Amino acid sequence: MHYDGIMAALLEIHDLQIRFAAAEAVRCASLHLDEGEVLGLVGESGSGKSVTALAILGLLGPAAQVAGQILWRSGEAGVVFSPGSSTVDLLRQPAAVMRRLRGREIAMIFQEPMTALNPVMSIGRQVAEGAEAHFPSWTGREARKKAIAALEAVSLTDAAKRYEDYPHQFSGGQRQRILIAMALINRPRLLIADEPTTALDVTVQAQVLELLKELQQQHGLAMLFISHDLAVVGQVASRVAVMRAGQIVEEGPTARILRTPEHAYTRSLLAAVPTLRTDRKMPLAMVSSSGIS
Repeated sequence: MHYDGIMAALLEIHDLQIRFAAAEAVRCASLHLDEGEVLGLVGESGSGKSVTALAILGLLGPAAQVAGQILWRSGEAGVVFSPGSSTVDLLRQPAAVMRRLRGREIAMIFQEPMTALNPVMSIGRQVAEGAEAHFPSWTGREARKKAIAALEAVSLTDAAKRYEDYPHQFSGGQRQRILIAMALINRPRLLIADEPTTALDVTVQAQVLELLKELQQQHGLAMLFISHDLAVVGQVASRVAVMRAGQIVEEGPTARILRTPEHAYTRSLLAAVPTLRTDRKMPLAMVSSSGIS
């Protein structure tokens, strides 16, 4: 899509500021994400990554003071467009509009499956619920068919037979696949993946990353991939933004960031990753000379 003669970004964040009482979580952060692009947002815990994602979705709640702009190139009817623009500012949309956008145009895979999934509702009903919320005219049979197709798309074994099973009956990797199915059932234009492999072992992590890459390429969706691990981000993202203390300190193509990082914090993130040559007696916080403790 083009706008004013140049390629238009799908999502643009300008000078985002998020404060909780006296605590400043995000300070003047700016990002952009194009159609079909995978952007990795990297930083240590508490750097402001997840808070930024929740701000995009309008899920921060009344305790948060949010300023700046989050511009979205929406195809949804009823949104309030910015003056003279084909974008909408998500920070200034009515709650009803944000409910239509969430899950339909923008979806999120949350960090911990066991807290994101309802323990007393079958996984099939939870997946179908996302479709029913945006397509109320569908019958229960249609929603069930759509949910089973979504579960099969993420390679969940015996999806139809396990439709009525509950979250505790699945492994960690299977629960993560269920969350991906929930996020993608309505074919959103942007998928936000918040640390989707953190709680998984290395083998399952690799399977989930490969699945996300396949689905992203198959559907041509944009993805904001949030992680503290640059090595993981390097497997899925074409571009990386590094966040520290609520600010974007470095941004660029993934290959360049991994090979020749310019900011000292990015270098410390890379150096903090243990390797086969790392002294196993050394505390992890001391792996890098500059350290990330």
